[in-house]
Amino acid sequence: MAKTWRQKFDARMDTEVVTLEKPMPGVPAGSRLLISTPTKIAAAVAAIPKGSKQSIIDLREQLAKEAGADATCAMTTGIFLRIAAEVALEDLASGKEEVTPFWRVVEPKSPLAKKLSCGPEWIAQQRAAEGIH
Repeated sequence: MAKTWRQKFDARMDTEVVTLEKPMPGVPAGSRLLISTPTKIAAAVAAIPKGSKQSIIDLREQLAKEAGADATCAMTTGIFLRIAAEVALEDLASGKEEVTPFWRVVEPKSPLAKKLSCGPEWIAQQRAAEGIH
């Protein structure tokens, strides 16, 4: 049986900083690469003030800097941001009012927005409600 979004979010994972032996897109060999976690990404997103937005690129740069790394893995950041977003949507559906405000990072026209169970229109509505353009 597949894990639920909550199980993926709550899985005990630690952040890891690895030294790249081979280059990755935009990250040269020898760089220190952060592999974050869903909980760390959710915490960083939750710290974005209401009415503000942050690009995923800026989020990755912030996480790397805080961890003493040169970069943050783009692929795992996207995966972990999706996990955090789906957990937030489940929490909203169950009546919770305070959730990770992933719409402050996920652009409505992004590929990630199209994958989320809420869809791009819902994200656009949340952004509009906060005055995010």
